[in-house]
Amino acid sequence: MIKPSGGRVVAIASGKGGVGKTNIAVNVAVALARLGLRVGVLDADFGLGNVDVLLGLTPTLHLGHVLAGEKALHEIMLDGPCGIRVAPASSGIRELTALTAVHRGRLRDAVQQLRAELDFLVIDTASGISANVLESILLAERALIVTSLEPAAVVDAYAMTKVLTAMAPHLELGVVVNAVRSAEEGSLAYRQIEIASGRFLKRSLRYFGFIADDPAVREAVLGQRSIVEHLPQSPASRCFRVLASRLAGLGPTSGHSLDVSCPAGDAEEVSRCA
Repeated sequence: MIKPSGGRVVAIASGKGGVGKTNIAVNVAVALARLGLRVGVLDADFGLGNVDVLLGLTPTLHLGHVLAGEKALHEIMLDGPCGIRVAPASSGIRELTALTAVHRGRLRDAVQQLRAELDFLVIDTASGISANVLESILLAERALIVTSLEPAAVVDAYAMTKVLTAMAPHLELGVVVNAVRSAEEGSLAYRQIEIASGRFLKRSLRYFGFIADDPAVREAVLGQRSIVEHLPQSPASRCFRVLASRLAGLGPTSGHSLDVSCPAGDAEEVSRCA
């Protein structure tokens, strides 16, 4: 795990695919930027990256060029909505599905460079517990594990928690439950993971809240825009703003501190997205 120095690094992960992890990474980044923070997104799904697709960006260079030593980081960066900076991943490059030691070193250097320039760096990992995924998560100081109400997603979120606890017991872990119809559904999924973690892993997990099941999210995805930018007052957007406010209000595990409190308008939404 990288030692905190400069901006904060948050990894967005999931055990199961299809739970909306990348959409959460993108919208959290935009919501953080709307708080006036300097924010970047690094797409760490090296073989099947799609952060650029969700934002309607068309990169000509990608992180694979940096890992190969062909390009400098600043040469691949793209401007996203609300001023966020995006380091796009490659798509369909088999060689990057298993990073070498040289690749991993260059990735660490890229993360260190970005955190020196930003207040927040959001790392969007691939789903699952492959070596690439775990190594990307360990570059962050905290990880948010995304799940849904589906039993398979809850089980896989616990599996991710178990693996990360064994590899990095001091890594701060939190849970976000996506696409639920009520606070009760979100709490139910979280409690299942928390109870199992407490009983078998002897660790607690922070609950960062849920993202409302909102038809406007699909509309935004099809339009290749973040929902926070597309419809700022939609139910999902309000939940993303609360999630961003919680992240911004948290200090790092040690060292650097940044005092950003939850805006008054969003504070009223906490009870609806908690």
